[in-house]
Amino acid sequence: MAQTANWRKLFFIIYVGQAFSLLSSSAVQFSIIWWITMETGSAMALAIASIIGLLPQAVIGLFAGVWIDRFNRKTIMIIADSAVAVSSLVLGVLFFIGIKSIIVVYIVLFIRALGETFHKPALQAAIPQLVPPQELTKAGGFGQMINSAYSLVGPMIGALLMSVTTLQYAMIVDVLGAALAVSTLSFVKIPKQVIGQRSKLSFIQDIKQGISAFKSNRALLRLTIPMLISTIIFVPLGTLLPLMVKEYFNGTAWHNGIVQTLFSCGMLIAAMVIGITGGLKKQFLMISISTGLLGICAFVGGFLPAQLFWVFCIVVFVMGTTGMGFNIPFTSYIQRTVPTVNLGKVISLVTSVMSFAAPVGMFMQVLYQKLSE
Repeated sequence: MAQTANWRKLFFIIYVGQAFSLLSSSAVQFSIIWWITMETGSAMALAIASIIGLLPQAVIGLFAGVWIDRFNRKTIMIIADSAVAVSSLVLGVLFFIGIKSIIVVYIVLFIRALGETFHKPALQAAIPQLVPPQELTKAGGFGQMINSAYSLVGPMIGALLMSVTTLQYAMIVDVLGAALAVSTLSFVKIPKQVIGQRSKLSFIQDIKQGISAFKSNRALLRLTIPMLISTIIFVPLGTLLPLMVKEYFNGTAWHNGIVQTLFSCGMLIAAMVIGITGGLKKQFLMISISTGLLGICAFVGGFLPAQLFWVFCIVVFVMGTTGMGFNIPFTSYIQRTVPTVNLGKVISLVTSVMSFAAPVGMFMQVLYQKLSE
């Protein structure tokens, strides 16, 4: 049961603590992707990096959901943050001693994605244990607002780090951010989730229970289909933005940082509006409008000449706002309508489905580029 009395205080402590990790991760992720861009200049290399980043969620996401529902979600988040910090530390050390292999970078991206596979669903599943059901959309907006605020600064820090130093020093920033996040989370008491019959179920039975909970929610099932199609179409656009900035607009790390920052700024403003107002009362309509607007922005951005980089920046900003318009109400709908005993499994299942769709879109994009050459 959510704690209605002091949920705001606990909610913000959790998100502010996690924002330290988000800030460092955003800067480091920018640095890694820009390093790959500069080292290879290859769309295929970026596509591989994107697929590796999505692979853990796609392959083991549902299995992770079972553990998230069976064990303490706070502990899972702490372990996930710690694993990411260790992987960043190892990569930094390897770069310091001269081992600068893109294979090693891919391995670290995989470990970072593995940590997120457990961390993000665990956090989303823990929120309804704190927040009253009627406040979940606003809470989601405030949470995304905090995340977006730090994501806004992250690419700028990443661009600064890659301009004045090398990748190994950027990895140290990630270690510090994760340490702060773990320290903050350690002091927050999250109510334990109801175990119900989970202890009597086998692992496979628990997975089947999560799938059944998803299939029985007809509205969620219907809503997931257009979200799946949108993921296939639009994920490649975001992944290849650094290459587009570099190759098409002849940009530098700073230009890429501006694009990433504007995208995050759009997310921040949209999340702030939703956090304050709760968004449209008809939340499925809000999802539809946001998805349509994203398509219009992608169409306009695709036809801009190389001289209109600043117009492209405006388009990217608007694209950032649209993401919050369907992500926040979609997540809050899951949190409201799925029992907490199955919430981790359902969130992980939906995320896994989206993660499978993203590589499909990436391969279609790369194949199209190869055929166009």
